[in-house]
Amino acid sequence: MSDRQPRWTQTWIGGSRAAGADLGYPGERLGLPEEGRGAVAGFGRRLGAVLVDWLVCTWAIAGGLLHARGRDQGWVGLAVFALEYVLLVGMLGMTLGMRLFGIRVATLDGGRPALVSVLIRTLLLCLAVPALIWDRDRRGLHDRASGTVVVNG
Repeated sequence: MSDRQPRWTQTWIGGSRAAGADLGYPGERLGLPEEGRGAVAGFGRRLGAVLVDWLVCTWAIAGGLLHARGRDQGWVGLAVFALEYVLLVGMLGMTLGMRLFGIRVATLDGGRPALVSVLIRTLLLCLAVPALIWDRDRRGLHDRASGTVVVNG
């Protein structure tokens, strides 16, 4: 065993952990547990939940129930998606997809987000780009702007 330091390319490509920095687990800075109920939800669950919600809103409701077709189906589906998020996250703290994947939206102290936070989060989520920029606690810009975090239910 040698105490040889990694090359600079290995630290840059491997990220801060490869350079020896211990950033802790996602949610540690927020005072959340490492795993189990109340821990920051993983990418797979979040992606699965948003896919279920999107499919239900665009195919089942916009296409099937409202008979929207072509480009209209996309815009109507987005409007239904936004309405679903505002109503369900505002009242229950989770959407249908989140319920299926066992996750929920919470404030940083663990409570249910206020309506203003839900509106901000939903608007930014519908823009898509803010939801694709993450921090080390797995919070997208939409979560940071609304003071929320997605946790295991």
